[in-house]
Amino acid sequence: MKAEGGTTKCGVRSAESLNAECGIRNAECKGEVVSHVDLKDRTRVFALAIIRLVEDLPRGRSADVIGTQLLRAGTSVGANYRSACRARSRKEFVAKMGVVEEESDEAEFWLDLLAERELGDAERVSSLREEARQLVAIAVSSIRTARGTPRSIPHSTFRIPLGVGMFDVH
Repeated sequence: MKAEGGTTKCGVRSAESLNAECGIRNAECKGEVVSHVDLKDRTRVFALAIIRLVEDLPRGRSADVIGTQLLRAGTSVGANYRSACRARSRKEFVAKMGVVEEESDEAEFWLDLLAERELGDAERVSSLREEARQLVAIAVSSIRTARGTPRSIPHSTFRIPLGVGMFDVH
């Protein structure tokens, strides 16, 4: 049973209130709420899987370069998502989620290169590519949701000078 402020009776915050706070929607779930705790776990699991994949890559010049780039991008997704959840404003949240989108997309790029060069286990690479695509979709959806949410105070009323293109009401 929910109490005020999106909490349950025992003080645990509901997924809906967490979702509203972080603006998370999973495109694959067709609009269902994905709690930010679940997405924090999901990005952490993604980072750990990337670490394991990179550690298992064959040693060689191209594998080392691709692995280093993949490691950097794949592990920063979760770190930047955590940072977005602690954003102090909607604008900051959107900016930080933009970084999550970019890093997820970059991780997908490096995974694509691994797949094309047949470096690493094909099934693991394919699975991680799909997860990176889903993380991009979640980030994009979150950004759109955050941008589309109406502000509590319509700022446009402060920007329109009285008398410019408006009729005097008096």
